[in-house]
Amino acid sequence: MIELIDNLSQMRGIESQYTDAWGKLATVPESTKAKLLSAMGYPLEDEANLVEAINFEAQTLWQMPIDAVSIHRVNQPLVIDIRIPLLLATKIISWQITTESKQTINGQFEAVDHELIAVAHFDELEYHHYQVTLDTDLAEMGYHQLSFKMADEGLDVTQQLVIAPLSCYKQKPIADGAKVWGPSVQLYCVRSKRNWGIGDFADLQLLLQQLGAKGADFVGLNPIHALYPNNPEACSPYSPSSRRWLNPLYIAVDQVTGFKQKTVQELFQSDEFQTRLHIAKQSEHVNYTTVAELKFSTLKLIFEWFEAKGSKKSHQALDNFIEQGGESLKQLATFDAINVSLAEQGKENWGWPVWPEAFQDYHGDAVQKFVKEQQQQIRFFCYLQWLAQDQLAQCQKAAISSGMKIGIYRDLAVGVSEGSAEIWGNRDLYCVDASVGAPADVLGPQGQSWGLPPMDPEELIEQGFQPFIDLLRANMKDCGALRIDHVMALLRLWWVPKGESAKQGAYVYNPVEQLLALLCLESQRNKCLVIGEDLGTVPDGIQELLAENAVHSYRVFFFETAQDGGFYSPAHYPEQAMATLTTHDMPTLVGYWRCYDLEIGKEIGIYDDEDILKSLYDNRHKDKQRILDSMSGHGALPNWISSNVDECDMNQALNYAMQIHLAKGQSSLLCLQLEDWLQMEKPVNIPGTSDEYANWRRKLSMNLEDMFEQEHINQLFGELTQARQQGYKNT
Repeated sequence: MIELIDNLSQMRGIESQYTDAWGKLATVPESTKAKLLSAMGYPLEDEANLVEAINFEAQTLWQMPIDAVSIHRVNQPLVIDIRIPLLLATKIISWQITTESKQTINGQFEAVDHELIAVAHFDELEYHHYQVTLDTDLAEMGYHQLSFKMADEGLDVTQQLVIAPLSCYKQKPIADGAKVWGPSVQLYCVRSKRNWGIGDFADLQLLLQQLGAKGADFVGLNPIHALYPNNPEACSPYSPSSRRWLNPLYIAVDQVTGFKQKTVQELFQSDEFQTRLHIAKQSEHVNYTTVAELKFSTLKLIFEWFEAKGSKKSHQALDNFIEQGGESLKQLATFDAINVSLAEQGKENWGWPVWPEAFQDYHGDAVQKFVKEQQQQIRFFCYLQWLAQDQLAQCQKAAISSGMKIGIYRDLAVGVSEGSAEIWGNRDLYCVDASVGAPADVLGPQGQSWGLPPMDPEELIEQGFQPFIDLLRANMKDCGALRIDHVMALLRLWWVPKGESAKQGAYVYNPVEQLLALLCLESQRNKCLVIGEDLGTVPDGIQELLAENAVHSYRVFFFETAQDGGFYSPAHYPEQAMATLTTHDMPTLVGYWRCYDLEIGKEIGIYDDEDILKSLYDNRHKDKQRILDSMSGHGALPNWISSNVDECDMNQALNYAMQIHLAKGQSSLLCLQLEDWLQMEKPVNIPGTSDEYANWRRKLSMNLEDMFEQEHINQLFGELTQARQQGYKNT
């Protein structure tokens, strides 16, 4: 059984050994492999059943002449895998390519004239696996159809043939050497005089317009994926319900057509509504429950007015949007409507795993009956997506109009939560008895399990990679760049068996070459730059592979250190990269310098070992001195700031000097945290915590309108633009 598990693990891409964060070789125990194979659907309880399942899987593959999809790069030989009985190897097979542009290319071949890869026997038949090189110089990039026919033998099969470019999209000014800058912001954190206690798309539009006029070329967002309208406190942007759709809490309700109507205004102007709105606006943290109740009650009234009195043109626009959204939009809207219905009945409703069994199958009769009976409720949730998508599109238009080269850059989360609409609508694709995460490292010695079930790589291939393609298209819409969280997922993901410690996981490999090819194709088609968050345990060669495909690296200043502990000069960062000082998972500059993150960690129990905590404080002290040494060596410290860490506290001058120092670096993209412009202390998220800290809730300390009136911040904008153009010379 052990040998069987080892062989099957190898076939399914489960890594037996890996290099950990400390450079040591770690071995994955047999028990972990067995649990992960079980999560993939293999019957590990009985060896005979397991053998039967493996044989059935192999036979099914061999009896399928071609794969569902074949992915190639442009200007490379078109090599196609084909599996046929030996008796057909010497027969003439006709092939035809129908391109996206409806052109056709035809040819013929005999399989025996091409490279034989493998042989297998099933039911007394011998099957041969050939790699056939088609005689064509097809250079049209896109999604084509390739068919093989042998009329006399009943062979008639088709696959999707993808021809992808060699690299992701390169925007010309940036490819030609332009150095650009912009902030990243957690949109929900934004305060403004007009929003309803949570940042929204109207705030984003203001931010883009103001910053575009001041020299910035983008604004980076947290994931704005759809969450759970009926469970608004499930607010982590990295644990969404669907990554293809948007969070309707970001709709600027006061900008929606119909908001000025009488019934809506009666609700909005009521004393109770205004009292709750005032409390939501003034609170230190986003009160998701109150905000959701205020927004959705108002939007429901607007929708009722829209359905009764909206223009024919707007009704047609919504109908078109729903039609284009297809099955995916219908799934999400139905999912949200069922959640509402169950809540009204007092039943558990956080996600499909706790629904009545009849509703757990999206394709089942109970759900289809619900769809027929609740058409208006489902249409309402489609309406919310329509509003959100339109407001986001207006934001990107405003960004480009203000002179920005990129505009919005969006963030794609690595997965969806277990109870999500995305999993509910495609159960076969996800392994719900496992979670993705990260192995133990310096920052997280216990490892991390994020509660996000992974996609099954084999099932993804079987579905022709369509879920991945759809995901890219949706997230490259209405933006100029896309950051892919944990981009190493293209190569491999750390799978943790359900209920196990994150340490008890293993890496599972994905078809990286095919995924990268599709990423390049969609990036080019959508004219969207790609940034890969390549932090953590990075395997050898992956950064080089990403660079070859024009995926921008993600370089965090505090992690860019040499073996002796010194900080690399930003002048030596790769040009094809986004540089940043800190991230949403790290302390702010003020918090870092004053060790507030270590204080909070001690308070909430992350650091319960005094010796470890002392070493962290000691290392922080050394790192701060090394930062000052590096900045002093570049002449980046103002004269009145001491280069001795014991005499140097974090203040506005040092804060901004660090930002200018990084701005002079080589990387083409510079991203700064808006919190650091405001010199805030508390982080927005502490990884590895849930209820211990108010993650994803902390607001900015100042209204946007007031921020743009601060003289020192406006001066910083000018200095950043100048520093980007100037750079470090002769370093």
